[in-house]
Amino acid sequence: MFRLPTRFGIRVGTKACPPYAIMKKLVIASNNAGKLREFQHMLAPLGIEVLTQAQLGIEEAEEPHCTFIENALAKARHVSRASGRPALADDSGICVEALGGAPGVLSARYAGEPKSDRRNNDKLLQTLQGVTNRRAHYYCVLVLVRHADDPQPIIAEGEWHGEIAQAERGEGGFGYDPMFWLPELGKMSAELSHDEKAQFSHRAKALQVLMQRFPRA
Repeated sequence: MFRLPTRFGIRVGTKACPPYAIMKKLVIASNNAGKLREFQHMLAPLGIEVLTQAQLGIEEAEEPHCTFIENALAKARHVSRASGRPALADDSGICVEALGGAPGVLSARYAGEPKSDRRNNDKLLQTLQGVTNRRAHYYCVLVLVRHADDPQPIIAEGEWHGEIAQAERGEGGFGYDPMFWLPELGKMSAELSHDEKAQFSHRAKALQVLMQRFPRA
């Protein structure tokens, strides 16, 4: 029996987290290298083989919606339909309190096309010049569909609260991680190890919830 790492605090095969061997292969609806690394790191202990949409030659889905959940559902259904397999989609971003929640769903394209972490970070720092309220949170919604027309997609959310720093620091992570300050840890997100991020991040928290809702075999 596969078991979740201790950090998740959930035992596989119990009522809290039923068996998930029915999903030995899962397609991740993303081409974001950073997200894929995180998913592979977090799902490997579960005995689930992670496939990517790029491996299967599946193009990215459109993300026209104004909410994270609608975009994640659209991506999951698109990849499941194209692959014929269960699919897991993530839609996530950073929400800055002083900006009314922006960049939000536009986080990956905050500075326009083509997508660029460097330009997104520069734009956010410039936008927040002189702003004293630096509170922000990362938000993640995960949507798992067992098939493309699944009428009961499994949905899980996670939030990770911190602040936008005045300058970047750290070499790890991706996206806004070099400027996402975590007061309780005294580090930037970009300074965390893979194991630390898999314990504290918005994506890890959403995955913990998802595992509790996995379908029974």
